[in-house]
Amino acid sequence: MQDLQLRGKTALSIELAKKINGEVISADAMQIYKEMDIGSAKPSKEEMQGIPHHMLDFVSPDKRYSVAEYKKQATECIKEVIAKNRMPIVVGGTGLYINSLIYGIEYQDIKFDEKYRKQLEKRAEQEGVEVLYKEACKIDEKAMKNISQNDKKRIIRVLEIYKETGKTKTQVEEESRKNEVEFDYKLYVTNMDREKLYDRINKRVDIMLEQGLIEEVKKIIEKYKEYPTAMQGLGYKETKEYLEGKISKEEMIDKIKQETRRYAKRQLTWFRKNVGAIWLDMDDGIEANITKILNT
Repeated sequence: MQDLQLRGKTALSIELAKKINGEVISADAMQIYKEMDIGSAKPSKEEMQGIPHHMLDFVSPDKRYSVAEYKKQATECIKEVIAKNRMPIVVGGTGLYINSLIYGIEYQDIKFDEKYRKQLEKRAEQEGVEVLYKEACKIDEKAMKNISQNDKKRIIRVLEIYKETGKTKTQVEEESRKNEVEFDYKLYVTNMDREKLYDRINKRVDIMLEQGLIEEVKKIIEKYKEYPTAMQGLGYKETKEYLEGKISKEEMIDKIKQETRRYAKRQLTWFRKNVGAIWLDMDDGIEANITKILNT
């Protein structure tokens, strides 16, 4: 029960689903992966409490999965839930996934050059991610305002999009926002006192380690020759660095906590830009927030 209490939006979504005959559709870019349960904080069967969950645990760690694919499959899930006269509740903090649904964005399923990607990854390792970050800023200053200097995956994505399309990531997204949204929706964003949030994050990382995060990452590395996106996830990339002997265990733990706190801060900044978002204060408790949702 301690673990469930640490995950506010998970508990909130499940209790809400009970009251409105709902089903949960995940919008978490790491929880889509099989065998990556601990580091992604994937809800367990016990935590789900019988509420159907979709878009979880269906992509192999060695496969790439695009936002375009997510939008297509998540839209199908939403339609299936509605067809059963139940309420779809999309839950997760991956901004691109959320935006693909609420803004009708048609992300191009761009076929990226694997050779170019490996070149960029090699450069990041040899020259430092900061070099790629500066190059990306020259190409797409607007997009880079929302990307951390340490976020290698998203920095490389900006460079790849420009190489393959001749357009910036910002241009591609702006041009794609042409379709009407298929569904009526309300967007709720959870927030809480910053100090409490960071304390929860630190405790959550400690729990992941107790549950076997290091062993989980080790098994994935041993089983798969490649894991193009999966090992870039928070908690996974730092644990991989530890297993490769690049950092100590203490450094790994500190790094996971620090990067997770930074990510949480970026998430809040991202969602503050969503006009019409309704903010929920998690310090008010689950019942109070459910009441607010039902009354808006």
